[in-house]
Amino acid sequence: MTSSSDLPIPLDQFAELDSGLRLHYLDVGQGPVVVWLHGSGPGASGYSNFKGNYPAFAEAGFRNIVLDLPGFGRSDKPADVQYNLAFFVTCLNAFLGKIGVEKCTLLGNSLGGAIALGQALAHPDTVERLILMAPGGVEERETYFKMEGIVRMVETFAKGPMGPVEMRHVMSLQVFDPSLLDDSIINERAAIAPSQPANLFSTMMVPNMTTRLHEIKAPIFGFWGTDDKFNPHTGALKVIENAPNARMILLNQCGHWVQVEHRELFNRSCIDFLTKG
Repeated sequence: MTSSSDLPIPLDQFAELDSGLRLHYLDVGQGPVVVWLHGSGPGASGYSNFKGNYPAFAEAGFRNIVLDLPGFGRSDKPADVQYNLAFFVTCLNAFLGKIGVEKCTLLGNSLGGAIALGQALAHPDTVERLILMAPGGVEERETYFKMEGIVRMVETFAKGPMGPVEMRHVMSLQVFDPSLLDDSIINERAAIAPSQPANLFSTMMVPNMTTRLHEIKAPIFGFWGTDDKFNPHTGALKVIENAPNARMILLNQCGHWVQVEHRELFNRSCIDFLTKG
């Protein structure tokens, strides 16, 4: 098994929570804080999700905290916890306190978007703005597990160790154009996946927060691909219709990874939102 030090992703800083959990993060740039929360899936990490994005934000004058969530990347991967939304939100809030961030923009994709919503509901004073890309938490769990991408991911992970071939088989549904998945992304994720515990995905429970979105006062800026095979794009309307201050960009020829598939548009639009409102 590949050790954490041998992983083909950058090594930066660790924060140890009072619980003893160690979380790895990249800390890039200076200015108002943007905390990046990646999605779920075998081998996921903050770097692999966002390496084409946070450098542009740093150049625009923002401090970027690119977190590896518990169970992912270089962060600890306990095999004896329930990886539900409450666990992730508790860890995120403790992490923000540990690194001294009182208020920030939360930027989250998929599971990361659900965690951002959960943090905004549980600890609204810590959240200045939300940027969400196909966030989880606006459907029932059964809806997600009928999606083609989720079905393939679960079935492939259950068969055993995922090498580059198996990883590409799953990831090809993540994007509209599979040619965007270069070998580096596949290899980064294939190196991390063997270290992830089985309970990470079997205990991952995210409630449907649609009926609580009206409580979120922070401005929301979102993106959704109409070809998403992991998270139905009808969720965009749920955010728009229930959150009091939300705008959403729908993109065709786009799957579940808008920040990769439409990188320049994503970076430009987010920086405009952060600087001009």
